[in-house]
Amino acid sequence: MIPTIDMKATGIRLKRIMKMHGFSVKDVQQYLGLGSVQSVYHWLNGSSLPTIDNLYALSELFQLPVDELLCGNRKFIESDKKFLQRRHLHAYYDRLSERKVA
Repeated sequence: MIPTIDMKATGIRLKRIMKMHGFSVKDVQQYLGLGSVQSVYHWLNGSSLPTIDNLYALSELFQLPVDELLCGNRKFIESDKKFLQRRHLHAYYDRLSERKVA
């Protein structure tokens, strides 16, 4: 089976990531230099996907690999799973550390 991207699930994931980082649709639109917020809303409701350039920029904005922004039917390689687990643990530790400082 050829790997495909699930646009609806990707939109849900992007919404969750934006919320987790505290970014609004307007913030993303301005960061990417888009003419309106409509493109971002189309991504979030699953009717379209960001271009490769916008995905690349979003991965920088959210500090996540592009693969973590997308949902598809491709199986992860074991080393990818370990990388993601370590990354999530580091992010969790960072959030805990921020709470202790504040």
